[in-house]
Order: sequence, then C-alpha cells, then structure tokens
Amino acid sequence: MTDDDKRLLRIAYEEAKAGFDEGGCPIGSVLARGGRVVAQGRNQRVQKGDPIAHGEMDALRKAGRQQSYRDTVLYTSLSPCMMCSGTIVQFGIPRVVIGDTQNFGGNEDFLRSKGVEVVIADDPDCIALMERFIREKPELWAEDIAE
Repeated sequence: MTDDDKRLLRIAYEEAKAGFDEGGCPIGSVLARGGRVVAQGRNQRVQKGDPIAHGEMDALRKAGRQQSYRDTVLYTSLSPCMMCSGTIVQFGIPRVVIGDTQNFGGNEDFLRSKGVEVVIADDPDCIALMERFIREKPELWAEDIAE
C-alpha cells in the first residue's frame, strides 16, 4: 500500500465512523483519481431508508457522471457486497483497496476474476469498528447483508 492508499483509506474509515455515529451501518468509501478525492460517501441505508445506499454506491452517486472510471481507485472500509462489486466491474474501476475482509468478504475473487486489482489492507480501525457494530447491532447487520 502506498502513502496515498493509507491516507484515502483513512478517509473511508472516517466516513464509516460518521455513519456509525448517525446510527447507521459503518461502511465508508472514497473514489479517487491520481491520489485526489473525487467523492466520498458512507452507507446511508438507515439514514435514508434506501436499501441500496451502500457506502460505495453513495460515493459513486456523489461523484456524478464521469467520462471514465478506468483511472480511478475505490477505497472501502469493508469488502464490497456483490451489488457493489458488480458496479465496480460495470464501471471498469481497475483497483479497489479494502480495509476489512475479516468481518465480511467473499467477493474479492470475483473482482480479481474480472481483472480488478484487489488490495486488502487489514486495517485495525476498520476491523474494530465493524466488530463493534456487529456486536452492538446484530439485527441491523443481518439486515444489511440480507440474512
């Protein structure tokens, strides 16, 4: 991981923390180009009552229309679900940096099979925040992952 990766993943973590503080699911994301933030977002399912307002989707919505995503990197505090992974592939985002695959994972191989470079950071802050959320709000976590 580069210094830019660490800095941008930290922003994704801060988005996740803000979501947690709002009573939502603590998953944050950043879309970057050339080490600069294009947009950042967080899971808004609870706050907006929107079942597809995942952190990655929120960041992409805030980024608006882009001529191309092929020169971007997506940073996410938690491994992307299949919906978000499909969007990453659909938009041609070539690289994803993931803070936590311990609490949720499984789509990394799918992303790799589609040519996406996947970097797993195993960030202790991302992992600890999600562990706390799962412990304190297991019913909300189950809803978020459709269990």
